[in-house]
Amino acid sequence: MHVFTYNAILSVAAVTFAPWYAWRILVSGKYRASVGPKLGFHPPGTFEGVEGSPRIWVHAVSVGEVTAASPIVAQLRLLYPDGALFLSTGTETGQAAAARLVPEASRIFYFPLDIPPVIRGVMDRVNPDLFAIVETELWPNFIRICAQRSVRVVMVNGRLSPRSFEGYRATRFFWKGVLDRLDAAGVISETDAARLRKIGMDPSRIEVVGNAKYDGLVERATSELREKTALLLDLSIEDRVIVGGSTHEGEETILVDVYEKLLPAHPGLRLVLVPRHVDRAGRVMDMLQDRKLEAAVLTDIEAGKADARSQVVVVDSMGRLFGLYGVATVVFCGGSLVPKGGQNVLEASAWGKVVLHGPHMDDFSEEGRLLDEAGGGITVHDGDELAATLGDLLSNDEERRRRGAAGRRVVEENRGAAARYAGIIARVYESYKG
Repeated sequence: MHVFTYNAILSVAAVTFAPWYAWRILVSGKYRASVGPKLGFHPPGTFEGVEGSPRIWVHAVSVGEVTAASPIVAQLRLLYPDGALFLSTGTETGQAAAARLVPEASRIFYFPLDIPPVIRGVMDRVNPDLFAIVETELWPNFIRICAQRSVRVVMVNGRLSPRSFEGYRATRFFWKGVLDRLDAAGVISETDAARLRKIGMDPSRIEVVGNAKYDGLVERATSELREKTALLLDLSIEDRVIVGGSTHEGEETILVDVYEKLLPAHPGLRLVLVPRHVDRAGRVMDMLQDRKLEAAVLTDIEAGKADARSQVVVVDSMGRLFGLYGVATVVFCGGSLVPKGGQNVLEASAWGKVVLHGPHMDDFSEEGRLLDEAGGGITVHDGDELAATLGDLLSNDEERRRRGAAGRRVVEENRGAAARYAGIIARVYESYKG
């Protein structure tokens, strides 16, 4: 009955939103690369010629999940050098990140929409022994079809944000049946484990393992990436740069207010703004031009159409934030001065940077707590506090280095989760094979 209701709602949603998606594809080109594969129409050769055993399918929705999946897939490749390892994503930015970060995958492709005929068509071609969900991406039809085909299902790097948890808990009657089909769930923290238990998962199948994102971050923070980014922005070692990462509406204005406040004491200071949604870059540029600040978007700098030494740079393309953290003097992590749940503060810490963030860190509370307790992160509550803290850090090189080193130690000391997640996958697969 629940499956019937779910599919009825899915059908209504498809009919309702299909015209809007079609319009977006035609007008903006967004979703154009992914819509066909999500409906089961993959390019020739996507699945052909992939031999080996076991056949493990890992799904990571977008860039954040791919970052977590990368070290897990690398560990699986060590365990199964001749295995067939498939990685799917749900977004175009996720595909690009997967191609860059997961060379160990045998094939990378788009995850199918949760439509039974589409799922079965892709399942026939992948023919997996085990399916691993990164974080919490529960597609009821897909998981039900896995059970019908005796495909084992494991959750890795599982997490439930407060907002997600409330939604799942309100419909617990439905999700308990979905969770019953999971063979195991490895989660980041005890909080995530408790939330899974509350929405109906068998406690004996839940393990607290840690965050696999720690494992991949240090390896990605290379001097080559930092130098490449510094060259792009024409930065010297003496330059001071504030990077505002994953900012939301309202936060860019606060950061620009702070920047103008700090300029007299720190002439030559530069600001890089990386909106969480890059389609907001134009509106951010309009605001900067109204303020009479010398500003440029990153793609114009890359094309030689704008000055790389502009006071303010607005990033208008995906996949650039991690490298930009490498050239920052101090980092502000967005979605946190406004109630958007925060963003991953660990990425900047992997570079040894001090990370400032607001109080709204609900989606990354554990990461924020660990970082603040170690001294590598600082919570600020408004623009005035942000300006004062940034001013102190820009003026105190030793304090900045000390805090940045403490943050990097947090990342380094919490590595190892990826191997443990790979171990759970291997255990479930071996028990199934036996």
